Amino acid sequence: MAGVIEQQRFMCGIGAMQTVVAIPRAIPILHSGPGCGTMVAGFFERSTGYSGGNTAPCTNFSETDVVFGGEKKLEKIIRHSYKVLESDLQVVLTGCTSAIVGDDVKQVTKIFAEEGKPIVFADTPGFKGTNYEAHSLVINAIIDQFVDRFSDKSASKDPKLVNVFASIPYQDPFWKGNLEEYKRIIEGIGLKVNILFGPYSKGTGEWKTIPQANFNILISPWFGLPVVEHLQEKYNQPFFQFPYIPIGGNETSRFLRELTGFANEKGSGISVENAEQFIKQEEWTFYEEIDNLATFLLEFRYGLPGFVHILHDANYVLGMSKFLLHETGIVPKEQFITDKTPVEFQQNIVNIADGISNKKKIPVYFQPDAGLAQDIIFNAHYESRGLIIGSGWDKEVAQKKKYDFLSAALPSPYRLVMTTGYAGYRGGLRLIEDIYNTALGTYR
Repeated sequence: MAGVIEQQRFMCGIGAMQTVVAIPRAIPILHSGPGCGTMVAGFFERSTGYSGGNTAPCTNFSETDVVFGGEKKLEKIIRHSYKVLESDLQVVLTGCTSAIVGDDVKQVTKIFAEEGKPIVFADTPGFKGTNYEAHSLVINAIIDQFVDRFSDKSASKDPKLVNVFASIPYQDPFWKGNLEEYKRIIEGIGLKVNILFGPYSKGTGEWKTIPQANFNILISPWFGLPVVEHLQEKYNQPFFQFPYIPIGGNETSRFLRELTGFANEKGSGISVENAEQFIKQEEWTFYEEIDNLATFLLEFRYGLPGFVHILHDANYVLGMSKFLLHETGIVPKEQFITDKTPVEFQQNIVNIADGISNKKKIPVYFQPDAGLAQDIIFNAHYESRGLIIGSGWDKEVAQKKKYDFLSAALPSPYRLVMTTGYAGYRGGLRLIEDIYNTALGTYR
């Protein structure tokens, strides 16, 4: 029986407008009701980018448009958007009402495409799925309708160039910092990186080189998989998948070594010696900081967190659990995956979670209803000091349980994130800082 989900931590499909906002000089154009952009802006908060949230062009689909259709209004909005906003790419996204009515958005965008405009449309009504799923849908639409039109068909593949698909912009609060770290460490082993989103990409110019990549990298247990599968079919590009966010020394080194092996299997010609030298240097830097911290961790007499509950998407639950257990000694207890993971991917995630510890099984719940997740936490009782890593909604249960609390998921009204990242070597150190600073902040 269907019911109400409490404290939903994802958006409907049109939330993928943030995927567009994250591409430099790209604008989303909403063919939807006026509340859709406002709702997206409210959920993601400080995330308008170049033209997102309340500033995104919108047809303000009304009751009249339900009766007579809104295609003419959409055409007018697109034409005026060109006059008001300078942009390199326009992506029209449909809301529920326009999708139900059946407006031919493809035909409207075709008018401008035939004029040479770099315009794309994507069918993103909320009833078709979440923004996790729509993220892939929008990327594939851009690939088919923009990249395929404007890329240099005569350009040959670059054996060292890769396209990276990882953090979902804005849905992952740390997406900018994470993408910066991925770019840094992947280039550190000798590859060239199309990071595609954010300030470290080259905007649409970089997207046009997607077909020239030797292969694609997916850092995710499930979301983004339709993109790399589509590129494999479309451009004959294989993909390397790492099924969780690599955090800290152990998992980042594992990620880079496995990636080096895969790249050389695909003819990238990476120097294994140079890649290993880079990894060793990064490990030394990481563990030197851990060594400096060791005395503090062993002798701090007032107590630090001994176990953790994480409420986040599958990428973070797996990545953080591995890191916290093996590199800080904080034991994962019940873990809650809140991204509404499709059933077909759940068993593989459980298998990965089962391999985190060879001593004790870590309970993993696929629970998009965070209210029910909080009930489980509230009724669980463990010795030692607890930690909750989740969204701002979890702060109250942490206070009631007298646990430490770290805001690391949306919505996050108690924290401002700009370029902070938790991925890689540097991200692992930042996560340690944030956890222990939170704990130390409780002492007076």
